[in-house]
Amino acid sequence: MSYTLSNNHPLINNSNQYFYEKKYISISSEDRDYTKFPNSAEFEIFLPQEYLNIASARLYSWSFPANYNVFSVFVSNVTMSFKFDKLYNPGEVGVSDPLLEAIFEGLQSNKDNEYIVIIEPGFYNPGQMSIELTNKFNETVSTYLLKFFKDNEEKYSDIISLFIEYNRFRIVYNSVSQKLWFGNTADRFTLTNDSTSIYTTQLVEAVCIKRNLLPQYANWGLPAYLGFTRCPSASVSVEELQAENNIFIDPSISIQNGVPRFYSGDAIPDSGDNGYWLLPGAPLATVYFLQAPLKINFMGPAYIYMEIEGMNCIDETSPWNLSEYTAHTNRTNGVVNSSFAKIPVPTTPISQWFDNDMGPYKYWNPPAERISKLKFKLRYHNGQLVDFGLFNYSFMLEFNLLRPQQEKSYSIRNAFDLGQNQGYSNRFI
Repeated sequence: MSYTLSNNHPLINNSNQYFYEKKYISISSEDRDYTKFPNSAEFEIFLPQEYLNIASARLYSWSFPANYNVFSVFVSNVTMSFKFDKLYNPGEVGVSDPLLEAIFEGLQSNKDNEYIVIIEPGFYNPGQMSIELTNKFNETVSTYLLKFFKDNEEKYSDIISLFIEYNRFRIVYNSVSQKLWFGNTADRFTLTNDSTSIYTTQLVEAVCIKRNLLPQYANWGLPAYLGFTRCPSASVSVEELQAENNIFIDPSISIQNGVPRFYSGDAIPDSGDNGYWLLPGAPLATVYFLQAPLKINFMGPAYIYMEIEGMNCIDETSPWNLSEYTAHTNRTNGVVNSSFAKIPVPTTPISQWFDNDMGPYKYWNPPAERISKLKFKLRYHNGQLVDFGLFNYSFMLEFNLLRPQQEKSYSIRNAFDLGQNQGYSNRFI
């Protein structure tokens, strides 16, 4: 038995020859569907065409806005707390002043409780932070005292009109040591850094923020950024400091006339205070102060991680945390193929940065058959999504494609050789 096959489109055998082609795709966050993806840090987009036989891909270039908040509720670093240890009592020093006596009575009624300070989210330089902390510390105490006076209006009716604010806290930045100094012109205090996480959790729950952040032992709260550890930090007086022969005083600071002084210049820039940043705030009062043991850290995240669904190729370690796994093993708690690119953040707000030539490649073997859409996610190392707000960003991807080719043979001859073979002479007439 025989068969006759007629085919006007004969199959061409695969010659396993390919043309290597680089294809670039420019993607902007403003191209996304805003109704489905209101947050530009996480969106999905269809590509202009289907890309076939993709051998590798990488992030080629990018442009991002630097408008991030180093301090925010999402990062859990906008709260800290303190309490008073010893209060200025005008009666003990023979001073008769109804307002000072009322302030003492009000603070004494709350001596066993902590005051919670909440700073405004955003990006700070050291001078702005010292001003913010000074105002917030004093405001927190002022709010409590005013409420105390109003709750006991029968006794303090005359005091309500006299009381303006509590203004005994002074917080300054020493640009020489790059450390913050906390002081009070009359009352001894302690920064209760070990309580910060409790208040942070309460604040997060109060504003109904759902987070998927990894626990951190490094940047655990506002005191960590200000140069403190998790241990409480107690203020001291000059007399106590000299009696203990404490050696923690920064070399650029000296004690003169019973108060601390900066010899490197004004403690508050352009104030003309000549370094005297903490003077007694009431008659015969004693000043109390403390220095942050470590330098400040206001720079914020150093890298942004880009995830592309199905294309992640970078293994990433995770912040250490105490768990059943870490307690019984010596291995790191990392993630395999956690991200596609790791993008450095080289500048502080507000600015725009550009860069290119990202190193990591995503390889496919055999090549990926087709890619028609991509889903992106931009986050920090702790899992928090990057908050770009209303600022758009763009980047360019590089796809390396393998184009199948038919097997062909070429015979290439130049015009001079053709002329010689046909008997033409190469001369002028």
